[in-house]
Amino acid sequence: MGIRIIADSASDISQEKAREWGVTIMPLTVRFHEEEYLDGVTITPREFYEKLVETDELPKTSQITPYRYEEEFKKAVADGDKVICFCLSSGVSGSYQSACLAAGNYEENVTVIDTRQFCISEYIIVQRAAQLRDQGLSYESLVETIREELKEAHVLAVFDTLEYLKLGGRISPAAAAIGNILSLKPVLTIEDGVVKVLGKARGSKKSGNMLSQFIEETGGIDFSRPVCLAFSGIDESYLQKYVKDSAHLYAGHEDKLQTAYVGSTIGTYSGPGAIAVAFFAKKEK
Repeated sequence: MGIRIIADSASDISQEKAREWGVTIMPLTVRFHEEEYLDGVTITPREFYEKLVETDELPKTSQITPYRYEEEFKKAVADGDKVICFCLSSGVSGSYQSACLAAGNYEENVTVIDTRQFCISEYIIVQRAAQLRDQGLSYESLVETIREELKEAHVLAVFDTLEYLKLGGRISPAAAAIGNILSLKPVLTIEDGVVKVLGKARGSKKSGNMLSQFIEETGGIDFSRPVCLAFSGIDESYLQKYVKDSAHLYAGHEDKLQTAYVGSTIGTYSGPGAIAVAFFAKKEK
């Protein structure tokens, strides 16, 4: 009997990375007008952003249905595996409820976990679960351990533009116009399963400094567990600049830094030019 780890593409884990870790990533559906794509399968992040900057209407993402979850659970149980299924926050999607409905017939063999996260904070939780599985933890111990550790996962992000938040109805056109004129960049996190604005900084350097400040306020990064940096769009120069400007945070741990694309779930509202940092906070002694 094995442990099968399943997650959704809102985690921004590529199919290639999923194969490397031995996990299953189920794609959300992304729709531009009448064209539908499987996130990370039939459309790459780069292709997504190329389409995003050309469209006058934001794309739509569709949650994973109970039927699709049940098909995955059925295959895993038939293979003799037990399943841990990680879902993006129930605060922003119905995928968790879909997975719970699908798991109803497999109660002893399927555990569904609401990560209360998405984007690369879900990424590091799934990676951590794969690490613990590979260390030989039992199914029950893995479920218990990861439920505790996901409480220590954090993500911080800086958006380069407010335009896509405006198009998505998240802020008013007037606020977006003022913010863009003043070069205000919102610094965001996920708290209680939903997006929270931590502050706004003028210019990329100050926003990078704000990221570093918030990281330090959490108690710092635990480099014994996964750390991931991400960017949106097709140019990662802003992310590279942030890493250079924040070298003191990562000194001696550069080899632990992973880079991922911000996918469609967040990318729809961030647009290109966003950066994000996900990490587990140090445990209190």
